Amino acid sequence: MIPYGRQTIEDDDVAAVVEALRSDWLTQGPKVAEFERALASYCGVKHAVAYSNGTTALQGAYFAANLQAGDEIVTTPITFAATATAAVWQGAKVVFADVGPDGNLDPKAAEAAITSKTKVLAPVDFAGKPADLAAFRALAKKKGLLVVSDACHSLGAAQGGRKVGSLADMSVFSFHPVKGITTAEGGAVLTDDAGLAARLSEFRTHGIRRGEDWLYGVESQGINARLTDLQSALGITQLRKLDRFVARRRAIAARYHEKFRAWGDVEVPEGDVDASAWHLYVLRLKGALGARRAEAFRALRAAGIGVQVHYIPVYWHPFYERMGYMKGLCPKAEDFYSRIVSLPIYPTLTDAQQDEVVATVRRVLDGLKAPA
Repeated sequence: MIPYGRQTIEDDDVAAVVEALRSDWLTQGPKVAEFERALASYCGVKHAVAYSNGTTALQGAYFAANLQAGDEIVTTPITFAATATAAVWQGAKVVFADVGPDGNLDPKAAEAAITSKTKVLAPVDFAGKPADLAAFRALAKKKGLLVVSDACHSLGAAQGGRKVGSLADMSVFSFHPVKGITTAEGGAVLTDDAGLAARLSEFRTHGIRRGEDWLYGVESQGINARLTDLQSALGITQLRKLDRFVARRRAIAARYHEKFRAWGDVEVPEGDVDASAWHLYVLRLKGALGARRAEAFRALRAAGIGVQVHYIPVYWHPFYERMGYMKGLCPKAEDFYSRIVSLPIYPTLTDAQQDEVVATVRRVLDGLKAPA
C-alpha cells in the first residue's frame, strides 16, 4: 500500500533522540526550549510554545484568547474536528462559515457569520495552502477580534513574503507523523505577543505560575500538555530539513498537476504550486464521477493506493448533530467534500510510485465511466 502520507525519519533524527534519551532530561528540559527558539526563529516570531499535540495546542490558543462560555468562534467545516472541538472545551459556540473554491474559509462568509458574541476567527490552511490571512487580519481589526490560525497543514509555506506562523495573533502547528515535520506527536503555538505567550505556557503546565524557591500557584484551569525533550530533539533535526521536505512536496504536486490537468474528469488544486506546503494533494472528481467517489475510493484502496478523504464537514459528526447543527449549513463546503480524494504525497514518495498512483487513478476512473 502506498499511503497518502508518512513520516521521513533519517539517521540524524535517530541519533538526536538517542542522545536525548541518554541525557539527564527526558521530559521538560533544555531541548524543549531549544526547539521553541528554533521554531520561532524559522517563522520570524518572538515566541513559540510547544505542546504535546496539535489539539492541545489549539486548546491552549483558545485559552490564551480568553475564549469562554457565551463567546463564539467562526471557523470552517473543512477541517479536522479538533479545530472546532478545542473551542467547545472552552465552552464557546462554534459558528461554521462556508469555503471558497480552494477549500479554505471564505473571508466574506466569515464576516457574514460574525455576531456581537464573536471573539475569535479561526481560519484553517487547508491542505497546506495558507488562508487569506491579510483579509482575516483586516476583518479582525475592524471587528475587534483575535485571529487564531490553524496552520497545522502549512508549516514551511509563506504569504506576502512572511512565513506561516507570523501571519496571525496566534498560529497553531501540529507535528503528527504525516505533517511537514514530526515529533511523533506534538504541536506548538506561535505569537509575537508576550502576554499571550505567558498564558500559553501557563495552560500547558496545569495553570501553574512559579514563584521563588519551591513556591508555585495554580492560577487557572490548565492541563498537562507538555512536549518532552525526546520529542523536541527530534523536532530540532526535523526542522533543519523542512525546506527540503517542502521542496520535494512541491515537486510532487507539480508533477501531479502536469499529469492531471489535461484530463477532463478531475480538477487539480487551485493556485501557484509554490504557495502551499502541500500537506495534502486533494483531487476533485468532476461530473458524474463525483457521485461515484465512494466506489473510486474503494477501488483505489483495493489496488494498493492509500487514498483518504479530508474532511467530512465537522458539523456532520454525531457530536455536532446532537448540538443542533444540521446538514445544508455550508453548501459549498458540502459540495467540495462530496467530490474530493487525497492522493499520496510525502517527501520519500518516488517518481515510480507517483506514476503508479496516476496510472491507477486513471484506470479506476476510466472503469467507472465505462458502460455497464
